Amino acid sequence: MVFSVLSLLPAGAAVAHESTLHTFASCAGRLSAVMEHQWLMSDAASDRTHAQRAAMLSLVDAIMTPEQGRDVLSWRIDAKQAHAVLLTRATFNDDAADAAWALNRAEAELATCTGLLLS
Repeated sequence: MVFSVLSLLPAGAAVAHESTLHTFASCAGRLSAVMEHQWLMSDAASDRTHAQRAAMLSLVDAIMTPEQGRDVLSWRIDAKQAHAVLLTRATFNDDAADAAWALNRAEAELATCTGLLLS
């Protein structure tokens, strides 16, 4: 009989694990959006972002169980789409104040994610 590692954890630990997994998956999605935006804008920083995304995906893979695959994919897609909207709003916006707000929000979200990585 195969047991899930999560079934052996106390309820609070399982919730904390899922929260951590959600954070890593969302960050992977945000980094995907940034990388694609950098490609669109011919930004050389896309190589660094690609490496950060790969590191974040390694974290996701390290703690994800097979049963969580659908949720992880959904979290990644949702975060990628939301971050792409912010980047588009910041880059192609006629309202300078709104563009600045979107850029600040996108940068803050990304800093939260990159702060989780060692380098």
